[in-house]
Amino acid sequence: GVSPRRSISLCRNWFIRLESLPYIPLEATGEADKIYESFARSKGITEDLRLDPLILGRRLRHHRRRAGLTLDQLGERVSKPGPYLSLLENGKKEPRISLMVDLASALGVEVGELLDPTPPTRRDALEIALLRAQESPLFSSLDLPPVKASAKMDNETLAHLVGLHHALRERSGLGGAGSKEVRRANAAVSADVTAREGYLADVEDAARQALEAAGYPGDGPFSSRNLLDLAAGTGYEIRPIEDMPGFARSIIDTTHRRIYIAQRDELRTRQARKAVLQTLAGFLLDHEPEPDLETFLRQRMETAYFAAAVLVPEEAVLTRLREAKKQYDIDPEDVKELFYVSYEMAAWRTVNLLTHHFGIRSHLLVSDETGAVVKGYANDGVPVPRDEEGGMETQRICRWWGARATFDSPDRFGTHHQYTDTPEGTFFCITHVEPDKAHHAVTVGVRFADARWFRGRETHNRAVSTCPDPHCCRLPSPEVAARWEGKVIVSARSQARILGLLAPDPYPELDMLQVLQVVEDHAGDE
Repeated sequence: GVSPRRSISLCRNWFIRLESLPYIPLEATGEADKIYESFARSKGITEDLRLDPLILGRRLRHHRRRAGLTLDQLGERVSKPGPYLSLLENGKKEPRISLMVDLASALGVEVGELLDPTPPTRRDALEIALLRAQESPLFSSLDLPPVKASAKMDNETLAHLVGLHHALRERSGLGGAGSKEVRRANAAVSADVTAREGYLADVEDAARQALEAAGYPGDGPFSSRNLLDLAAGTGYEIRPIEDMPGFARSIIDTTHRRIYIAQRDELRTRQARKAVLQTLAGFLLDHEPEPDLETFLRQRMETAYFAAAVLVPEEAVLTRLREAKKQYDIDPEDVKELFYVSYEMAAWRTVNLLTHHFGIRSHLLVSDETGAVVKGYANDGVPVPRDEEGGMETQRICRWWGARATFDSPDRFGTHHQYTDTPEGTFFCITHVEPDKAHHAVTVGVRFADARWFRGRETHNRAVSTCPDPHCCRLPSPEVAARWEGKVIVSARSQARILGLLAPDPYPELDMLQVLQVVEDHAGDE
């Protein structure tokens, strides 16, 4: 008959009183959260048990005021100064468990009352919501001063402000990657790749086994013969066809053990290799069918990584990169030429291996002419704009970065080298626009200290970026804005963006009638 929330409080209270816990600082290891979660799960409680310092502080303040105590008076009871307790109440510091026990005892409440994960009052909930909204990247981009929820502000006004922030966040989806669930799933996958320094050891192992099975000689491009042998090793035959649907990179007929791809005159050789390898990756990496959203995005990332790891084998490219590093001459262009892959794939492989094998932190951005990020990765601290979930896709990078400056270069299809001074330090970047993807730039960048290892480091191109300050490149000067206010109308190209927003889900929309017709038509082929 006890509610789940009350059960959580009782569980926490019971654990805190164990002799082994009083001296574990929450801020040191987070072990308290793990203990709470483990015990609660054993009791069938699945609520989110993460401790929120801000809510904990508000609950402490709530019970202190109910007890009629000042900060100094409570401090005397627990042998702590008032200013320290003020930091706790404002969520600026996390207490040790032993102090939580003392505070609860001094206030005459259960420890679970202080650890309850809900704000103590509606007013507290509104104030916390306003604080968090004003800490978001979206609010920072507005260049507005934060509003303090003072005691003079009534609840109705506070509720209106919180509601406006919520509405603004929802409408900002026009600049986001789609629904909140898609952004969250995408950010989770990106965070996992970043945590692994861009290097997926398990996928590298699978690629290494595939290379051995295909008879790869150990150097140079992965040939069409290697690809056919690899497919045969999985029990499949590759069949080029002329009537491949435009929305599909391949179709698998599991009955006749065939993989259909577009004819080579419709799909360039290197693209065909990538398409087949991404298809085979599903088998070789044991990807589950009908995945949930996050798993779906993770699988797509892994298949792309696998294809790159086969086409640009780790050991073969490491030999080249080590020599290039000795010569202070690392450049993705060399990887592209040596292994006959696209510049983008060469850039990804370079970045995949830089930190793991050379200790060089880096970033990679694929962006369009407007600066919108299509794909991205960073572990070097470069200040790439991110959405509230932490994803960088669809965010617009600074106008002065090399990724955008290259489009204004006299030789836009040449390689653009640039140093950029940012609030997080100076970064060196190499940007390349591939002729067959004229509206997309691929940028590889590193910190200033690591520029010495790369070709083009002697460039005199240098820019200053103060983004996310909107005055850096997003807002016109007050004089220009005043002179043209109300006198300019822009007709935007919005069709593609609107169609993207109207898509019912992030999964590729497949015309199964057309797919099955293709398989049916070719089932009798010899």
